[in-house]
Amino acid sequence: MKALKIVVTGPFNAGKTEFIRTISEVEVVSTERKITNPLMAVKEETTVAMDFGRVTLDDRLLHLFGTPGQPRFDFMWEVLSKEMQGFIVLADSTTPESFVEVERMLKLFQQYAAAPYIVAANKQDLEGALPPEEVQKALKVDKVLPCVATDKASVEKVLLELIEAIG
Repeated sequence: MKALKIVVTGPFNAGKTEFIRTISEVEVVSTERKITNPLMAVKEETTVAMDFGRVTLDDRLLHLFGTPGQPRFDFMWEVLSKEMQGFIVLADSTTPESFVEVERMLKLFQQYAAAPYIVAANKQDLEGALPPEEVQKALKVDKVLPCVATDKASVEKVLLELIEAIG
């Protein structure tokens, strides 16, 4: 069985690490470090290089690579995108101010590889989350899937849609 390389990206605090942790069948390899910038302290740790998890869905082995979200670690984005077969861009639907960064990342990852992608509006379970239709309109993309990165069925649905797009 040939593995598919899937990159999970999005801005800081969009839920990339949690997305991978929720679905991975193996212990996630993570490069989380304590946040040193007090302005970014909405959580205790942040990814500085990558997260890696693995899952088998629909008889396909998926290698999931999560990118760091902070622009200061953006040198890893292109590295992790090498030979990817698809990617997921997570948008934090509770922070529309991050959508500018989502748009920038989407354009960059499309330049890295002509690969199928999914945009997912994460944190749909939280109060104040914009519905996927509003996120879609704000990002000017064809489709946005709802997502809750802490819910295995939700993460699986996003991944299965990407697998279908990859073919």
